[in-house]
Amino acid sequence: MKRITAIKQMLPLELIFWLGSLIGILLIDPYGADHFSLCPLDNFGLDWCPGCGLGRSMSLLIKGDLKASWSMHPLAMFAFAVIIYRIIQLIRNIKIRKHYG
Repeated sequence: MKRITAIKQMLPLELIFWLGSLIGILLIDPYGADHFSLCPLDNFGLDWCPGCGLGRSMSLLIKGDLKASWSMHPLAMFAFAVIIYRIIQLIRNIKIRKHYG
């Protein structure tokens, strides 16, 4: 428990969130018919949402199915690049602040 607390104090919450989101995207089954949705518009029964399909599209992108990823949501590549860039930026900030290299 002390080790988890030490890691939590060393890593910013935002970095933990983005790493967790990438792990969640890896675990998504994009080919499944039914999926769990956190989208409030989808939960209210609306069919259109500008972000719906983004997570499944990013999962397809990670699995290498570029054509299906693009057809599901064309901004998946951009969103994935932004998340990776932000993770790198947060790790650099930790290294500079803690003098790790």
